[in-house]
Amino acid sequence: MLQKTHSAAGLVAAECVLMYYHMPVFSWESAAGLMIGCIAGPLADVDKKGSTMAKVLFPLSAVLRVLKVKHRTMTHSLLFMAAMFALSISLPEPLFWCFMLAYASHPLIDLLNEQGVELLWPLPIKFRLLPKFLAVDTGSEMETAIRYLLSILSVVLPVRYYLHM
Repeated sequence: MLQKTHSAAGLVAAECVLMYYHMPVFSWESAAGLMIGCIAGPLADVDKKGSTMAKVLFPLSAVLRVLKVKHRTMTHSLLFMAAMFALSISLPEPLFWCFMLAYASHPLIDLLNEQGVELLWPLPIKFRLLPKFLAVDTGSEMETAIRYLLSILSVVLPVRYYLHM
């Protein structure tokens, strides 16, 4: 999936957390949570040369390339998510969950792709949710439809939530 799709998924994940914690829509905490969601969503693609995250976090991306980490392996794994959990546990609780759920949204939507994800890395076992003939290709019309759906959800969910409070 493309960076903008992962950002949209991260945004929706962060919005869900903020709604769960009943955060005021116009607050610094909500703004921080939404920003974290938009950044954490595509963060796992730091392992992909040329991706936005690889450019922004060039030193980390360079280390991953030197270590010959392949795309959709280590940074998309449950083990790496556990490491991210440990590194971000000191964040305030709502921001911690914004980060973790937005980060987790990345491998989750990559499971829709034909290539799958090595969730159990370092074991070389790829997982995917759909059979190859139904898989969502990166940059395809189906991915665009998913991104539009996520974008609509990113507006509808909080509006509906705050109108019914």
